[in-house]
Amino acid sequence: MNNQSGISYIKDHKMSGLAHNIHKDMKTIQTDAISSLMELLQSMFDGIDDSFFELANGARSNNEQNRFFEAMREIRIQRKGIENHFQLAISNFFKTPPRLKQADTSDSLEDINADTLSLVQEDALEEDVATNTMITKARANFQGQLLQIQTRMTSIYSPGSKDEIANPLDPELICSAFTQSCINLEINIREKLIVYKQFDRFVMSNLGDIYDRTNKQLIDAGVLPNLKHHGKKGRTSAKSSNSSASPIESQDSSGYSDSLDQAANGIEIFAQIQSLLANVRQQTGTGYSAPNSGNVRFVADSDLMNMLSTLQEQIPQQTLDDNTPTVINIRDALTSLLEQKNRASGESSSLNQVDEDLINLVSMLFEFILEDYNLSAPIQVLISRLQIPILKVVIKDKSFFAKNSHPARKLLNALAKAGIGWNDASEKQRDKLYEQIHTIVHTVLDEFNGDVAIFDTLYQRFSAFIDKEEHKAKIVEQRTKESEEGRIKSNKAQQTVEEIIKTKLASVDIPTTAKETIQNGWSRVMFLAYLKDDTEHRWQQTTDTLEQLIWCLMPHSEDKDRQRWVRTVPGLLKEVKAGLQEVSYNSARLDQTMADMKKALTDAFKQQSVSAAAKSEPEHISDTAAEASQETFSTTEKTAIQKQKEIEDAAIAEHMLKVDAIDTGSWIEFSLVNGSKFRCKLSTKIDEADCLIFVNRMGLKVVEKTRRELAHEMRRGRVKVLEQGLLVDRAMNSVMGNLRKMSGAAAH
Repeated sequence: MNNQSGISYIKDHKMSGLAHNIHKDMKTIQTDAISSLMELLQSMFDGIDDSFFELANGARSNNEQNRFFEAMREIRIQRKGIENHFQLAISNFFKTPPRLKQADTSDSLEDINADTLSLVQEDALEEDVATNTMITKARANFQGQLLQIQTRMTSIYSPGSKDEIANPLDPELICSAFTQSCINLEINIREKLIVYKQFDRFVMSNLGDIYDRTNKQLIDAGVLPNLKHHGKKGRTSAKSSNSSASPIESQDSSGYSDSLDQAANGIEIFAQIQSLLANVRQQTGTGYSAPNSGNVRFVADSDLMNMLSTLQEQIPQQTLDDNTPTVINIRDALTSLLEQKNRASGESSSLNQVDEDLINLVSMLFEFILEDYNLSAPIQVLISRLQIPILKVVIKDKSFFAKNSHPARKLLNALAKAGIGWNDASEKQRDKLYEQIHTIVHTVLDEFNGDVAIFDTLYQRFSAFIDKEEHKAKIVEQRTKESEEGRIKSNKAQQTVEEIIKTKLASVDIPTTAKETIQNGWSRVMFLAYLKDDTEHRWQQTTDTLEQLIWCLMPHSEDKDRQRWVRTVPGLLKEVKAGLQEVSYNSARLDQTMADMKKALTDAFKQQSVSAAAKSEPEHISDTAAEASQETFSTTEKTAIQKQKEIEDAAIAEHMLKVDAIDTGSWIEFSLVNGSKFRCKLSTKIDEADCLIFVNRMGLKVVEKTRRELAHEMRRGRVKVLEQGLLVDRAMNSVMGNLRKMSGAAAH
């Protein structure tokens, strides 16, 4: 790290009694932390060995198996060097902690785009996604401990500059130390990502104890002993905060879609809205009434724009960071401003009917936006601040109402679409999407002077950001999808193999050694065959071999059976041995295992006396009777269970249809029992296992449900499918529908 960072180090201070002793305490903290990290790192390397060995055993081809073995060998060779480099890097972070900006490497691939992405950059992007995921997860898991360590470290290294230096044990620095230590590791990206996953599992996920111990040591050393962490601040409900706003019901209106096709431009669309507004006013006797005095002057558009700018400046900027979205009553605010101006000038000015209608329409659009359940409250807060700028836009350019390609309309739609998957965060300023939307809104508020080109510029910038984020998320989501499909298929294979072997062995009495070989060895052969059946088609062969092996282990007295036994066993032994070798079962004692199997088969062949056969017959009959009895009981029990299941099926049939109608890529909001909520996207449907996998906007798996489980959740009202249609279109549909409804109700 750069030693010329301007950081004020411990050794440079003229110290008090506390500072004189802090050298020794910091040295102890450093030694303990590094020792704990090295223990975790060593556990990780041990775990990597096991992981690659298992992957090699389950490889689908010799090339794939060789890759895993080569990676395992390379890691073993480089292990000592990686450990030494990692230890030195952490030690250097304690000696010269970097500034927070220097430590921030989250934008290291900021300039990479889809057009220039080479294979090398693609690998770098995958590494970047993997490390950023580790960092984000660790910061979320250990937020309280990290905040306290950061504050205490700052007070030691750079007193008076609260956010200047980075915590030497920050997850980003630990990740950076490890990735730099692995820079000379000559393995493919797939194997390197496995290494990173193990680092996350063994090291990053276990930092809590180190952080707790470090905080305790700092407290014992007298460094801010009374510092407390107060936890997360909950989100304020958008529903409760808008109870006073005029309701705009969300409903579809096919009339608006038809009118869009018929209208030549936004003026005609606005004329339709004016007609509806006038009808409502006429029927209800409310709203705008023309001034009685002939001396009244209508406010010019330029003056109205200036008044709106004045209103915008009067709104505190800090409301951008509030958790409560609010719609501004622009009409009342403008009326108040006009009254002040009229008193000061002695004139009588009023808003004209067109401006009144525009103000009402924009207010209704934003009321819909703020009541739109599909937007999370913090995103609603930001978008709500665009009410005055959008009003300025439509005063100058009414094509906003008709053109989906209008720059301001495109920007609003893009912000809302991106925010649908955003969940509340304790530190919104650390969320890149929230920062982008926040910056765009600030830019519009500060720089919009009537030229709508600024909306197009911001739209292009935001689209580029979203494209890059979605590209990263797609990589993670694809990896998540493949991992989950593999896991579910493995579970299915394991369950199928266990059930078959259990069924086959339930009614036979074979030697213990043979039974153990079948349960622990041949089960692996069957497991592997199940997974590879799409390409190698050996599953049926392995089950047939199991049946033949069990049959040959049973005594047979009939000549034809014994002749069959003689023909079958030699080839059977070769097939069993080849299968066990393939899965590396008991490789050190495989010859002994096969000798035991051969002996068990030979012993079974010798059991041919009439007494042996007679002895086994009653047991078989008894078993058959027992099975029949059990089957009768099971049938009775199954009937009762089936009846209950049919009742449940009827109750949730409607919801099962709704679940089936959810398309891949749809966003869902889950409500938990404790009242908290989270949003996620349906990534994939795995029909083979009746399983639905959901991911967050970064592509990471957050929940897994069966169709029935999701239907039950939906029935209880704990699942809501979010709408992803264009925000302004949905708002216009709702406003037009409500105006028609109000007009029709008033007429009656």
